[in-house]
Amino acid sequence: MLKLQSVSKEYTMRGQTVRALDDVTLDIERGDFVSVIGPSGSGKSTLLLVLGGMLSPAGGRVFVAGESIYELSAERRASVRKKTIGFVFQTFNLVPYLSAIENVQIPMFLAGASEADQAKRAAALLERMGLADRVHHKPSELSVGQQQRVALARMLANDPAVILADEPTGNLDPETARAALDFLEEMNQEGRTIVMVTHDLAAARRANRTLRLAEGRICDHSPKDVHVGLGAPVETSCGKA
Repeated sequence: MLKLQSVSKEYTMRGQTVRALDDVTLDIERGDFVSVIGPSGSGKSTLLLVLGGMLSPAGGRVFVAGESIYELSAERRASVRKKTIGFVFQTFNLVPYLSAIENVQIPMFLAGASEADQAKRAAALLERMGLADRVHHKPSELSVGQQQRVALARMLANDPAVILADEPTGNLDPETARAALDFLEEMNQEGRTIVMVTHDLAAARRANRTLRLAEGRICDHSPKDVHVGLGAPVETSCGKA
C-alpha cells in the first residue's frame, strides 16, 4: 500500500545540512498498523509528510497504492492524496470560524461532492463520533476531546484507505488519548492502513509493528510482540540496533 525506495531528504538549518531521511527503504502492506518512534529530530514527521505526498524527497521513490506519487503532476498527486489519505494532526487544525459540520465538509468540498452529499455524510460522521448535538458548535465551544472527534470525522470524510497520524495523543488527557487509540484500532480493523508517529510508548504498543528511527534511518523494524525495547529510552543512534 505504501512503499519507499531509497528515500532521502535533507534540510539546511543555520548553514548546516541535516539529513532527515537517509536512504530509507520501507514496505507497508494494506491493512497494516505501524507505529513510528524515535527521538526528536530523528525524521519521524518528515517520513509521514513524504508518505502523504506533501513533501518531495531529495532522492528515491514513494509509492501510494502502486503509484509513484512524486512522478505525478501536482494536480494528480493532490487527487491521490484527497482520495486515498486521511491525516490526523496533534493540533487538530480545525478552522476556528467554521462549525463542526462545516469543518467536516471541507475535504468533501475540495473533492467536488455536492452540497447535499457533504451535509449528509458530515452529519452521519459526527453522529458516529457522538457529536450529533454539537454539529453547529464552533471549535472554541467544544472540549479538547470533542475537537479531536471533529478532526477524526473530517479525516474520514472522503473514506481514506490510509490514515497518517502525527502524535494523535500528544495534547490529550489519558482517557481521551485511549479513546483516540481505540478509534484508530477500529479504523484498522475496518481494513484501513495506519501509520502513527508517536512519542508515547504505550500508544506505540497498540500498533501491529513498530519502526524506530534515529538520525534519519530505520534502526528497528519489529512486530507487536517484540515491543522494540519500548520499556527503555529510545536510542539516539542506529549503532546499537
